[in-house]
Amino acid sequence: MSAIAFPAPDKSILARRDAIIAGLAPLVAPDALITAEDERRPYETDALTAYRRLPLAVVLPSTTQEVAAVLAYCSAQGVPVIPRGAGTSLCGGAIPQEDAVVIGVSKMNRVLSIDYADRVAKVQTGVTNLSVTAAVSEEGFFYAPDPSSQLACSIGGNIGMNSGGAHCLKYGVTTNNLLGVTLVMLDGSIVEIGGGHLDSPGYDLLGLIVGSEGQLGIVTEATVRILRSPEGARPVLFGFPSSEQAGAAVAAIIGAGIIPVAMEFMDKPAIDICEAFAKAGYPMDVEALLIIEVEGADAEMDAQLARIVAIAREHGVKTVKESQSAMESAAIWKGRKSAFGATGRIADYICMDGTIPTGQLPHVLRRMDEIVKGYGLRVANVFHAGDGNLHPLILYDCNDPVEAQKAEDAGNDILKLCVEVGGCLTGEHGVGIEKRDLMIFQFNEADLHQQMRVRAVFDGKWLMNPAKVFPLEGRVAA
Repeated sequence: MSAIAFPAPDKSILARRDAIIAGLAPLVAPDALITAEDERRPYETDALTAYRRLPLAVVLPSTTQEVAAVLAYCSAQGVPVIPRGAGTSLCGGAIPQEDAVVIGVSKMNRVLSIDYADRVAKVQTGVTNLSVTAAVSEEGFFYAPDPSSQLACSIGGNIGMNSGGAHCLKYGVTTNNLLGVTLVMLDGSIVEIGGGHLDSPGYDLLGLIVGSEGQLGIVTEATVRILRSPEGARPVLFGFPSSEQAGAAVAAIIGAGIIPVAMEFMDKPAIDICEAFAKAGYPMDVEALLIIEVEGADAEMDAQLARIVAIAREHGVKTVKESQSAMESAAIWKGRKSAFGATGRIADYICMDGTIPTGQLPHVLRRMDEIVKGYGLRVANVFHAGDGNLHPLILYDCNDPVEAQKAEDAGNDILKLCVEVGGCLTGEHGVGIEKRDLMIFQFNEADLHQQMRVRAVFDGKWLMNPAKVFPLEGRVAA
């Protein structure tokens, strides 16, 4: 693809590459500085693999102090910096530029402390999402945000994109489960924001950092909430004759004030793809599937499910299949969590990330199908239905430039549709480069100007993850 533009690299920086690398060398361990071309290749892209740029160098610090030293050096040299977690970003948030240094936190992967009495854990931000739950599960606790990539994605990346997951309907996304961070700013200064408590005095700087996509600094440590594991959990499969009926059922359940722990949607193409991969026992004679999970004591789950089933029947549900064992529950969620990877087995795809009011689901599902078919392509829908966070997977052949451009255009039209019905461009994947040029459809010039002014307070040089989030034209100073 070539639709998304990248700024031309600064030739003066490229000319000084050897000197810049020599200046970085004493700041970290020898094996933490990556300069050879073949060793930099793994860092040239993230999960938005259609775009690639080989970075100037890659640095993998092991401590906050090393991050501070590297940032201070890059700032003094005027070298752009690309923060990187695990590289699972689907919006190109970690794709570098040729004149930039990638600073990855993958070596900073320790759980530093756990306080069960106060229900908090302090971790380095290179630790994977699932590792936090693994560290506390024996004591009956868990970390709530659960992106589909939780086996690989890092807490640092989750903070940068304000990631969510299937269970965010009840427990919220990253910002609802983060209490404090250690932030290294561009000049190398280290600041502590928030801490091991539910609220902090003064400005809500923590709310500013979460979702800032690596443009305000690099988060090296995080204090997160850990929660008591529920007494029980029960996923149920609801099969519907049409996507519109399933969407209407979602809106009705939420409208009735019922908040399950999770409510996931799949249409027929997604059902076929996921069942072929996971053998989860999904019903194959339906056009749309909802995975609705409730939790608590048995009586509580029974009562909540009875209300949900009654609403589903009002909307023409065809199949209701309740999990009967822990193995069945694991299989149901394996199918859903594997959706992106399973789709990659059969086709190239673009995964979108728009969010809409749940009441608009039936209309938006119908229009998305029309949009994608209008480009002569196919779409598989799998998403967090409870909070209206859509993840349509637009299937195409990446070796066909015409088809690739059609897929990108279809995705842009879907995101514009989300904004038109009162939603927004992203729910949990972030803006990155993918949605950067669509920001003008959600925000007017004054809105964007004010956001850029806030960004410039932290980074007036525009060196932190440049060319992301905001249109390339119109950058402002603090």
